[in-house]
Amino acid sequence: MKNTFKHQHPFHMVDRSPWPLTGAIGALLTTLGLVCWFQGDSIITSVFGLLLLSTTMILWWRDVIQEATFLGMHTSFVVRGIKIGFILFVLSEIMFFFSFFWAFFHSALAPTPEIGCTWPPTGIQPINPWGVPLLNTAILLSSGASLTWSHHSLRHSDGNEAWNALLITILLGIWFTGLQAFEYKEASFTIADSVYGSTFYVATGFHGLHVIIGTTFLLTCLGRLTRGHFSNSHHVGFECAIWYWHFVDVVWIFLFICIYWWGGA
Repeated sequence: MKNTFKHQHPFHMVDRSPWPLTGAIGALLTTLGLVCWFQGDSIITSVFGLLLLSTTMILWWRDVIQEATFLGMHTSFVVRGIKIGFILFVLSEIMFFFSFFWAFFHSALAPTPEIGCTWPPTGIQPINPWGVPLLNTAILLSSGASLTWSHHSLRHSDGNEAWNALLITILLGIWFTGLQAFEYKEASFTIADSVYGSTFYVATGFHGLHVIIGTTFLLTCLGRLTRGHFSNSHHVGFECAIWYWHFVDVVWIFLFICIYWWGGA
């Protein structure tokens, strides 16, 4: 007999889904594969894990988009919960980067004899902050402005203007990533060069990873904007992408001031 019971509340009770399980398996295989690769084994396991993880993400996002756009599951109560959850996620990301700054200043403010009692350590030639890092700062700040322009246009029901501004933001994000790769290629030190190299590459590298994730997030929003998934009053996915990108911008400003400018002086 078919169950005709309907929930008398505005919240979304999600259906059974295989994606949490496949995502966990993909993450496990990726991690195990990387550990085996570091020990000299084949990278096949890690590649398979990444493919499974990527497929899970795409299909899971597809289901969420269908629920939000076509099935009407994202009521105002659900949207408020999504926003609160995303804010908590950003707060956890702030603490994630805080640990990197803590490690950096722990070594920079009291350099030990092992690194020559000086900062930057003896033998390290820091990257000039007024070259590529300054250009990347201008690029990210410009991308934040163009993204705000896109959001403002969407809220005023100007879809073409919102699309154009969002495309500019994505292109600036790709430009930033390319310049950072060039900076790494031209750097005179590696991640193995004392605590300076370790903290520099871990902090800026994870930020670069977040830029790539944010660019992918915005690309998804660009596709949804093209298909008319967003309205001027219902675009929580786009709002979360905007918050994430502005978070990336702010972290970069601190990286530029603390690690490139102050830390390299």
